[in-house]
Amino acid sequence: MSGIVEGRVAIVTGAGQGLGRAHARAYAQHGAHVVVNDVGDAADRVAEEIVADGGSALAHRADVADWDQAAGLVAAAVDAFGRLDVLVNNAGIVRDRMLVSMSEEEWDAVLRVNLKGHFLPLRHAAAHWRAVAKEGGDPQARIVNTSSGAGLLGSVGQGNYAAAKAGVAALTQVAAAELGRYGVTVNAIAPSARTPMTEAVFAEMMRKPESGFDAMDPANVSPLVVWLGSVEAGSVSGRVFEVEGAKLSVADGWRYTEPADKGERWDPAELGPVVTRLIDGAPTPPPVYGAA
Repeated sequence: MSGIVEGRVAIVTGAGQGLGRAHARAYAQHGAHVVVNDVGDAADRVAEEIVADGGSALAHRADVADWDQAAGLVAAAVDAFGRLDVLVNNAGIVRDRMLVSMSEEEWDAVLRVNLKGHFLPLRHAAAHWRAVAKEGGDPQARIVNTSSGAGLLGSVGQGNYAAAKAGVAALTQVAAAELGRYGVTVNAIAPSARTPMTEAVFAEMMRKPESGFDAMDPANVSPLVVWLGSVEAGSVSGRVFEVEGAKLSVADGWRYTEPADKGERWDPAELGPVVTRLIDGAPTPPPVYGAA
């Protein structure tokens, strides 16, 4: 292994299975000390796997959407290993439902885990790194968030999840702008992989191949996540990367077209042809996932 994150300390949330487990194991394999976060016994099992393979890991069962527990997660990393270098925000859930059938509880649960569960660890880690920087230190810290194609393009039947993941993408851009002065980069990934959370939604696409390269193996996503956590990645911030199998791309955000400017207030009756011209001159947006 490259040792590209040798000696660095990384927190990976939602690391008990799927993508988070793959990220935690990859960080350990490349030399990092890993805090394996999840809400149940799975965190202990993954930490034990890492240690059995000769790596360094600590299990921590914080609920990342709880203010005090998220603060405790950051503190546990610093207490155990003397520093914190990387936060990988990966924890997430789905409660898929068409909007007209979605309950308030299904909306709140997904926004709580997927969006608030990104903000709180980020907030507490950022406060730690700001303190280090103000004391004359050089954190060279990295945050890797987890958005989704659903958050970038929308996804039918996943209005709650799409809204949360769109929020993660915007949070990433804001955090990158605010935290750069303290030596912190913030990026996000929009991964496609076979995980317990996605198998039911994309059953056929996620089917394991009979032979050859398994493009949907979650471990394919982890190399970029590890690189983004390295010192080498210090010049990259505020970006969202799509990752699927061996394919990497940069997801570009909203862009303004050339405006129509009347120079005074518009009359509603005259806006029809104006809007038509604006739309005709704009790129056609990709379709929402699942749209007919």
